[in-house]
Amino acid sequence: MNEQELKQILEEGEGQKIEFKESLANLDKELVAFANASGGRIFVGITDGRKIKGAKVSNRLKSQVQDAASSCDPKVEIELLSFEDVLIVVVKEGNDKPYKCGSGFYRRVGPNSQKLSRSEIIEFLKDEEKIRFDDLRNSQFIYGEHFDSKKLDRFLRLAGISKVMDDQSILLNLGAAERLEDGKIAVNNTGILFFARNLDYIYPHAAVTCALFQGTDKFTVLDRRDFNEDLMSNIDGAMNFLKRYIAVRYEMTGEARRREIPELPYDALREAIINAVAHRDYFEHGANVMVEVYDDRIEISNPGGLPKGLSPEEFGKRSVLRNPKIAGMLHRADYIEKMGTGVRKMQRLMSEAGLAPLVFTFTSFFTVTFRKFVAASNENAGEIIGKNFARNFGIKFRLKGDRLARAVRILEILGGRERLIISQVAESFEVGERAITRDIKFLKDNRLVEFIGSPKTGRYVITDNGMKLISDLDEKARANEGRL
Repeated sequence: MNEQELKQILEEGEGQKIEFKESLANLDKELVAFANASGGRIFVGITDGRKIKGAKVSNRLKSQVQDAASSCDPKVEIELLSFEDVLIVVVKEGNDKPYKCGSGFYRRVGPNSQKLSRSEIIEFLKDEEKIRFDDLRNSQFIYGEHFDSKKLDRFLRLAGISKVMDDQSILLNLGAAERLEDGKIAVNNTGILFFARNLDYIYPHAAVTCALFQGTDKFTVLDRRDFNEDLMSNIDGAMNFLKRYIAVRYEMTGEARRREIPELPYDALREAIINAVAHRDYFEHGANVMVEVYDDRIEISNPGGLPKGLSPEEFGKRSVLRNPKIAGMLHRADYIEKMGTGVRKMQRLMSEAGLAPLVFTFTSFFTVTFRKFVAASNENAGEIIGKNFARNFGIKFRLKGDRLARAVRILEILGGRERLIISQVAESFEVGERAITRDIKFLKDNRLVEFIGSPKTGRYVITDNGMKLISDLDEKARANEGRL
């Protein structure tokens, strides 16, 4: 601190991180208010009118400030500095919010320290994730009336747990219920979400909503289903919905059964749905987990962005659980293989399939986007290339004869969503594989094709630039045909 900086602070006045005090009166209120927000500085010895009155900065004064900080619950971390006759109390943002003083809970809002009402305290605790939805109970749920023992039996089979105790004891051991003082048990929200006979009656917002849209926007809905039996059934129902609308091709393996290859990896989609169900904000009653199928992509989203304590830079590297009991139950049932590995697993599966990386969006919602193999056009590029394309392509790139025919054939294969096998193309043109490799390099150098995925399992695809060129040349060919 120097004279120039203090002058600047006085000119700016009190704000979100600055408080002036003539004395130590109600200091504890200011301490907890800053600790419950983003920290700040209290200047003791300055009036509200921005005049330096001064304070005797002694060990006794410093001790009084330390005592005020220690009397807060929990203790507020501070640092004491001084400049001339002004004591500067530096309050750090608290790591164990909320902080309380003798007169209640406060939070810094602009230049004021505002006392929190009961409802505001509850919202504050929810925002800080001190209250977890999966720990709470719901008085609407009556064990003898709403519990479904068959759903518990199914969970135990999946988890490999022998049923050697009664249902109530098992629920207690799973952390899905707690024993009350009268000896009865109360099922918490974790137990309700997994074992309610009618989940839609207790928590309708826990549903997973699946929708198929025509085209690439939400204008026309072709199919819609809402799943809300229990969390595991919701996941399974959403996956079955996706399998109805995901294109599948088959490869002959030399064995009796063909190999089924979906256009997007089932395991990656399932992982995304599980993550959405496990990590959604269940306090938000106005939105469901959404699974949306478009012509060019699939989007899976859930209310609640990144959990508190997880930054966008750390996403995919660290695991912070919004609903640890729910995640733990899914892990027991083998729906989650290992905590914190889901994002890496999904990206690996997409890479191995030769598909574009996933796109993650964090707002008040968390969204993962799976881009389908050909996302640049809804038309079959292979048909466009084969019918109207070759002559104009040859003129544009000064190609003719076999070189033109091979380049067009490569684009035709990729445009038809087929995997390019160099040896087969070389054999069909009766040339060596080196010639086809040179043709591919020519197309890559002109930003018409690219290789995506790992070296072993990746594939060549037409780029967005290539798709635009194909469309432009096709339009030109059609225009020429019209003039003829």
